[in-house]
Amino acid sequence: MSLIPVTILTGFLGSGKTTLLKRILTEAHGQKIAVIENEFGEENIDNEILVNDTQETIIQMNNGCICCSIREDLRETLQMLAEKKRKGELVFDRVVIETTGLADPGPVAQTFFMDEEVAEQYLLDSILTLVDAKHAHTQLNDRQEARRQIGFADQIFISKTDLVADTEVKALMHRLTHMNPRAPQKAVHFGEVAIADVFDLRGFNLNAKLDIDPDFLKAEESADDHAGHNHAEGEHCDHPSHNAGHGHHHAHDDDVKSFVFRSEKAFSPAKLEDFLGAIVNIYGPRMLRYKGVLNMEGTERKVIFQGVHQLMGSDLGPAWAADEARTSKMVFIGIDLPKDIFTQGLEQCLV
Repeated sequence: MSLIPVTILTGFLGSGKTTLLKRILTEAHGQKIAVIENEFGEENIDNEILVNDTQETIIQMNNGCICCSIREDLRETLQMLAEKKRKGELVFDRVVIETTGLADPGPVAQTFFMDEEVAEQYLLDSILTLVDAKHAHTQLNDRQEARRQIGFADQIFISKTDLVADTEVKALMHRLTHMNPRAPQKAVHFGEVAIADVFDLRGFNLNAKLDIDPDFLKAEESADDHAGHNHAEGEHCDHPSHNAGHGHHHAHDDDVKSFVFRSEKAFSPAKLEDFLGAIVNIYGPRMLRYKGVLNMEGTERKVIFQGVHQLMGSDLGPAWAADEARTSKMVFIGIDLPKDIFTQGLEQCLV
């Protein structure tokens, strides 16, 4: 049986997750979707778009979608869905997990790699993060969950752009790029998103072979150019709503930041493995996403590496072309990561 693709839908309270989900469920795309949602409290998605029978975890909906509230652990829910699919008791093509607006998507993503049974049945396709243009700056200033949701994103949808000035939208996009340069951003209206922008993005492949876009670090370069504007180590400013409304200057105070390491020299595989193991041990919980194309001593092929928190994976990619510069490029996205320690350590792993 082929792997069941999974999309994680995240975003702060009020960013439009339910509106987007409604849109996905009513679109005539011919796919049957199982929705797992863990919203809590009165504003549960069940009340809005689902017919909820409190005796049943799984709700069959009128357009052939299935929904389960997470009353059990996510892992058990995924295994139960896969088993029912195998037995023909439920028919669905893919799963969408809607997280609560206050959730860190990291542990949800890790479920797909830490549990062998889940990993054998599901493919985590991407993490989609919705951002409310009107309230984003305050939320990003005040709430670490909102910043983490940006750091984990494979695709960012910005909602409510019609409620704010163009300059504010531009400042927000600049800030988001600084936090996570690897996630494309799209302004969306009232959940009107093309299904092609939501499914089969292949944004999150920890174990799969990756076709790395050779320009995938272009955006980071501009973000990296601003590194000089950051607060010095230890003088991070965490005043709530600090500088709100002053253009994008406060973007550089975010604790979620990205930085790029690049080198023309090859890495020593043993040294790099030891160093990455050590930093993941120490900083793993703060390392949201990291990714790279590496030139390793002893192989003519690119090594594709990426991870989330403490989980790291690598694969052999295509061979380096004869006329291609063998440049290693790595991007790290995390919470207050010490760029100098990472940079010095990586430099010591070079041949």
